[in-house]
Amino acid sequence: MSSNLAGRHVRTQTSSIIATTVCFLVVALVLTGLMAHVVVKMTRSANEIDDARATRAARAAIAAFVGRLSATTTDNAVWDDAYKAMSSADAADWAYENWGKTSADYPLYDGAVVIAPDRSSIVSAYAKGKPFQPGVFFGAAFYRQIDKAADSGQAPVVNFIKTEKGIALIVSQAIQPFTAEGELPKLNVLSLYKELTSEVLNTLSNEHELEGLRLAAAPEPGLLSTPITDIKGGIIGHLVWPSKAPGKAVFDQVYPYVAAAVIILVMFLGGVLLVGAFEARRLRQLAQAAIFEANHDSLSGLLNRHGLLALLEELDGADFSSPRLYLVDLDGFKAVNDAWGHAVGDDLIRIVSNALTACHPEVVAAARLGGDEFALVQIGTATRAEIQDTILALFAEPFKIDGRTIEVGASIGAAGREGDIPSLELLRRADMALYRAKANGRGRAVEYDPELDRERLRVAEMEALLKSAISNGAIEAFFQPLVSATTGAVTGLEALARWRAPTGNISPEIFIPLAERCGLIDALGVHMLKTSIEHARNWPGLALSVNVSPVQLCNPEFAAVVISLLQELDFDPKRLTLEITEGVLMTNPEQARRSIDHLKQVGIKFALDDFGCGYASIGALRQFGFDRMKIDRSLVSALDQASNGADVLRATISLATALQIPVTAEGIENTRQAAILREAGCDQLQGYLIGKPMSAVDISSKLQEQAA
Repeated sequence: MSSNLAGRHVRTQTSSIIATTVCFLVVALVLTGLMAHVVVKMTRSANEIDDARATRAARAAIAAFVGRLSATTTDNAVWDDAYKAMSSADAADWAYENWGKTSADYPLYDGAVVIAPDRSSIVSAYAKGKPFQPGVFFGAAFYRQIDKAADSGQAPVVNFIKTEKGIALIVSQAIQPFTAEGELPKLNVLSLYKELTSEVLNTLSNEHELEGLRLAAAPEPGLLSTPITDIKGGIIGHLVWPSKAPGKAVFDQVYPYVAAAVIILVMFLGGVLLVGAFEARRLRQLAQAAIFEANHDSLSGLLNRHGLLALLEELDGADFSSPRLYLVDLDGFKAVNDAWGHAVGDDLIRIVSNALTACHPEVVAAARLGGDEFALVQIGTATRAEIQDTILALFAEPFKIDGRTIEVGASIGAAGREGDIPSLELLRRADMALYRAKANGRGRAVEYDPELDRERLRVAEMEALLKSAISNGAIEAFFQPLVSATTGAVTGLEALARWRAPTGNISPEIFIPLAERCGLIDALGVHMLKTSIEHARNWPGLALSVNVSPVQLCNPEFAAVVISLLQELDFDPKRLTLEITEGVLMTNPEQARRSIDHLKQVGIKFALDDFGCGYASIGALRQFGFDRMKIDRSLVSALDQASNGADVLRATISLATALQIPVTAEGIENTRQAAILREAGCDQLQGYLIGKPMSAVDISSKLQEQAA
């Protein structure tokens, strides 16, 4: 019995062991199957997620490609100069200089086509800088697109067209003024195109992380793809690229553990759990790193623009007092880069970033928005003046970098959130304040005020009025006599711009800088030169002086325009003197000298205006070969204000005499000033004592009286 009991006990134990083993095996197999299913599912899901991301990236790549060319087309088509040029006789030459020639090596487009208003005549068509036939190259679809893009005011027409070389993106838009006044006639149409070459695809591949991106006629097995459609929605090609299959890569990493689990089940389960935990941690770290990089600047570690806006949105929904935003722009940072290199500039950015972050306890976040522009977010009760003074104090002392002493300043624009204004509006307001701070000079801080927006609107209205005044002749030429210091006879006249607006006279000190800022100075200069010459033709024997803006002189086409105008009006170039200030000698001396030399060759003279109020050197006077020097009125008025005024004036005239440059004195208001200037060697006088600026009619009357 005991043996039977022992046998049953052994069998029971054996059965228990077998049952346990079987159960263990069953559980292990179930777990293995479940884990295998999970691994396969994760692999497939990872592949599908990445494939979906890649497909979206491909569509975004096409959209970015279209957006760049569309923006370029609009910039060139909605352009006042282009609109005027297309209605002139040299439209084809203008189009070639601005678009056709550029297409030879311009990265944004391969070709440019301008179609005349009749929709069939070609004004200009260049591909890679060489003429071509767009109808042959693009087919009939090109002219259908031209018809659709002909109307002004509409967005550019975008179309992918299949060409003999492959597929090209072509964007068309009517050439029109930026601001249309009245109904426009039929317009020329500008078309820019860019081929989907391998170089373009490589660029899109790098920008959107699509390795192996290429163009195919149809989807290819085993590759991801997205279609390219023409304007009618027809598919004309596909972008194809291989899947990265990150799931398979992960599976390959854990495969040795899976293989080992066939032999050692426990190690398999432990290995799977270990690898799963490791992989989850790695992915979590990668996700956190990606989120950080998307919202932070790589150089400084501060928030970027996207991160700043996200923070402002978050603060808007939180139970905090309204945040205040400060934009800080470094003054003199470009000079640091130019003098010491970008490596030192980067070090300076990092030092400034750290200083701004810790500048005040109520500054809860800092961001870098651009090269040398930063943003600070303040929450608390500290006053704006306290925060601004704290920021400016950071730049009171020079920075030390690798033994170098580097001095930069800062301009600050501030804005507080009022009501429910969006974050972008808060940023715009701070930016408006910063713009005003920089305009006021270095080291300034400005708080946003609605008056800034109103002023911007007034400036825009003033620009429109100025443009209209130039075109309709509301800006007139007045003339101030220039007389011989010895005889008192009128030897010449200086033309001065005067604007009589309906609301009253507008000073040249207002509208001339405005014309320089808004790009109207060339048109104003040509108008004044033409008007002055037309009047001066009635006064033979008298020299004509016309002021020229530094912006005009730095225009490469300025000399040709002046010479053409003189030829058109049959005016002797030797009677014309162009007066320039010394500012042009510092802004762009090389171009200024080319223009001066070109004009002096035909007989035009040049006078250096306002000498004595700036920094013109003797070397500059010799280098540019001025024919006359005009003493600034401040030196003349100093004769009545300073004890050494006469000595300074005599020294200045002696300098000009030594350089053999004749001298004109302006701003003469009394006979004592005239006598001193005459005695000092000044050969020409100008001022209210001699004669105030007068209209052409009054000048003619004065000359007739003098002759009588």
